[in-house]
Amino acid sequence: MSKIGGILSVLLLALVSACGASQPRGEVYVYVAVPLSGFQANGGQTVLGGANLRAEQANRAGEAAGYTIKTVGVDDESDSDVALEVANQIKADLAQGKKIVAVIGHYNSGQTLAAMEVYKDLPILVITPTSSEVSITQKGYPNFFRVNANDITQGRVVAEFLVNELKATKVAVVHNDTEYGIGLKEQVNRALQSLGAEPVLTLQVREGQDAYAAEVRRIKEANPQALFYAGYEIEAPYLRADLIAGGVNIPMLSSDGAFLSATIDEAQGAAEGMYVSSFAPSPKEVVDSRWIKEYQQVEHRNPDTYSINGYTAMDVIVRAIAKANSTEHNAILTAIRQLDYDSVMGHIAFDDSGDVKQQRVFIFQVVHNEFEQVWPRQ
Repeated sequence: MSKIGGILSVLLLALVSACGASQPRGEVYVYVAVPLSGFQANGGQTVLGGANLRAEQANRAGEAAGYTIKTVGVDDESDSDVALEVANQIKADLAQGKKIVAVIGHYNSGQTLAAMEVYKDLPILVITPTSSEVSITQKGYPNFFRVNANDITQGRVVAEFLVNELKATKVAVVHNDTEYGIGLKEQVNRALQSLGAEPVLTLQVREGQDAYAAEVRRIKEANPQALFYAGYEIEAPYLRADLIAGGVNIPMLSSDGAFLSATIDEAQGAAEGMYVSSFAPSPKEVVDSRWIKEYQQVEHRNPDTYSINGYTAMDVIVRAIAKANSTEHNAILTAIRQLDYDSVMGHIAFDDSGDVKQQRVFIFQVVHNEFEQVWPRQ
């Protein structure tokens, strides 16, 4: 072989090696298990949208240790039985050899609790973007994490806002009959009492209830200075409308489950001025115009309510894979417990139970038929 030929061979070998090094290491799947149909479809779609954007960014830059992340949206219909079916389908997909590294989900606490009975025994990471019921992280699941605050924190922030900001010492606490509503009611009542305030009425309603004439009469009799509602957007706007129609025009604060545009749209014009808590800041407060443009390009719609949560959950997965330089389950679990960084949602570092250490809750008010962040003040 001539000298020139030898040089060309070396250069060719180097080029081939370099090209091989830049090749993707394969595809991995992240399932996003949220409501994609029914009354909470918009909320679930915002989570999926945020996850899609972060996966697209990671794939473009090769951030996940060279792996290509494929997101798969699966619809749990806001139903615990369906969530269990979803979990079993994911289990079956794993058994058939599909490389599933994580599930982002579920949206509601009831569905998360149902599905975790399957997920807890699978070699996958589970990150909820929005489920807040306290007991989830008290069950010792080794593979479960959440990026949002739990209801201990929500209960405390809600009570502090009612007492310190709205100056309400007599509060009516109304809740729906789900695990989420019941658990949050207990946290809020406890926090109110710790601040010297009195829950003058505690009242349970049905999930999906849309008429409240009898409840409005009882609330009026209790004569509260403010009302807190723990439930969803399929109840909150109708309760608000009936309260205003019944002459009970007191401050109303609904929980994160009502932080959807339907709360405004379905309140018959009565939503103006009401408050809603949230597990994420407004996108306009924490991201720039480039992020919003990228979201629009991926999703063909604007970011909404919990796009930030879905984005952050996927960001945790991307960073864990990168830190582990692997998609092996135990390596990812080790890596995620070592994460310590600032995300668009706030500081991310997890405690031993899987809760995020620095938990934040935000309060929005309906102003000119839009949610405007009022707490923490900017």
